Amino acid sequence: MSALYYVNVTIHVLAAMLWLGGMFFLGVVGAPVLRVVEPPALRQRLFQQLGLRARALGWWAIGILIVTGTLNLWFRGWLHWQGVLGNAAFWRTAVGVALAAKLASVTTMVLVSAVHDFVLGPMAGRLPAGSAEALAFRRRAALLARANALLGVVIVIAAVRLARP
Repeated sequence: MSALYYVNVTIHVLAAMLWLGGMFFLGVVGAPVLRVVEPPALRQRLFQQLGLRARALGWWAIGILIVTGTLNLWFRGWLHWQGVLGNAAFWRTAVGVALAAKLASVTTMVLVSAVHDFVLGPMAGRLPAGSAEALAFRRRAALLARANALLGVVIVIAAVRLARP
């Protein structure tokens, strides 16, 4: 493989670390700390500010991951319809199954992130701090964040299977 491939993979891994690491940090450290902040209006403002900063970084990371992931497929010779992507036999191999799992998980994760970041999170931020309705939206957002974290683990497992078939 060329030096460009290794640079691309390094950038891909760093972007994945930023995206997944940010999610795990928010879920394991940030959210539990912020849940005990009083008064509720301050807690809501801190959640909003932390969420906006994390959202911006996360979506930059997603963009980088899509570009570098596509390039990784190209470098490995898998970005061809003939004999690879259009070949049913490819998708039955260990590499094909791992790639399918990774692509499906990434697609789902991006969709879940969009609902979390652009629907539930902003809605919770617009509602009165500490209200039952705001708490319900936060719970839904937290559930989606947990689902995304689990999808992140699936993606890492699939990535390892792709790197070490």
